[in-house]
Amino acid sequence: MLKTWRSLVPALFLFLLPAISSAQFGVSLNVNVNVAPPELPVYEQPPLPAPGYIFVPGYWFWDADITDYVWIPGTWVEAPQPGYLWTPGYWGYEGGAYLWHGGYWGPTVGFYGGVNYGFGYTGGGYEGGYWRGGQMYYNTAVVNVGNTHVTNVYVKNVTINNTTVNRVSYNGPGGVQARATPEQLTAEKEHHLPPSSAQVQQATAARSNPDLRAKANGGHPTVAATPKPGVFKGAGVVEARGAPAHPAAPAHPAAAEHPAPPEHPAAVEQHPAPAERPAPAEHAPAAEHPAASRPPVTHPAPAAPAAPVHPAAPAHPAAPAHPAEEHPAPAPEERRAPPQAQARPEPRPAPAPKPAAEPKPAPKPEPREEPRG
Repeated sequence: MLKTWRSLVPALFLFLLPAISSAQFGVSLNVNVNVAPPELPVYEQPPLPAPGYIFVPGYWFWDADITDYVWIPGTWVEAPQPGYLWTPGYWGYEGGAYLWHGGYWGPTVGFYGGVNYGFGYTGGGYEGGYWRGGQMYYNTAVVNVGNTHVTNVYVKNVTINNTTVNRVSYNGPGGVQARATPEQLTAEKEHHLPPSSAQVQQATAARSNPDLRAKANGGHPTVAATPKPGVFKGAGVVEARGAPAHPAAPAHPAAAEHPAPPEHPAAVEQHPAPAERPAPAEHAPAAEHPAASRPPVTHPAPAAPAAPVHPAAPAHPAAPAHPAEEHPAPAPEERRAPPQAQARPEPRPAPAPKPAAEPKPAPKPEPREEPRG
């Protein structure tokens, strides 16, 4: 008898686990709050991942641990079995408080407060598709099929009758004014299945994400819908319009661009530049103009012209010849300049005496001979 009981405990636990998890993370638990939920955010639907999947729209749920609403992103979920559709949960104002009515899977979509969740959930029934012969047919007028190969598609334009309040997320005074139809009341009595483990996973991940709290995002969650349950980053993740680009986190890394330090090394690299100044000094010997060598103080200015001179001297390869010929030869030649100083006596004022010879014309009167009587 004891062995039989022990064998039943695990099975009983597994049976209760979905209900416990669903209730704990706000998928199907009935909760009442005194604060109205925020409006539904506007967002795009991720593309259909594969045939047989049904889109579960996002919704606001109250987390008593943090006393705030948390956005549970919409996502694609595989139906628990062919022929079953999802009836979303909704908030309804009753007895002075807002009461959450959990969603469920069933053969017919029931009442979900008349709330327009979008993507085929217009407030009554489901216009995104239907089951036939064990296959799901999708209405591409409201479902984003994307690049997924789906042959069972059709187009049916949807008209939303609820025009009282836009994007309101609850039923009751100040919200959507709708009452369940006889068909919807009948659907509530049919056989239902609780939210799947994938949906519980989505709710769990959302609850642990501070960015999805209403106080943090102002009603515009940074993750409004995901292509897969529990995956809040990467390709296909959609954010709500007007979501705070509060990835101020990336702004901090931008601050990490404090590469001001790297700029300092850059400055250090500029210091070697003065070291290059002696380089032109080496070419200075080639610049036989001592005057150019004297004004090292003016190097800052000539440094600019010196640059063009260097390009002009692309014959620097010939520079090796300069040290051999120019340095030895010009040095002595310049020193021989002193002999030029000896040439200073060259002022040939000597020709000055030559004009002294000019008095020669004086002897001209000598040849006068008088006739002899």
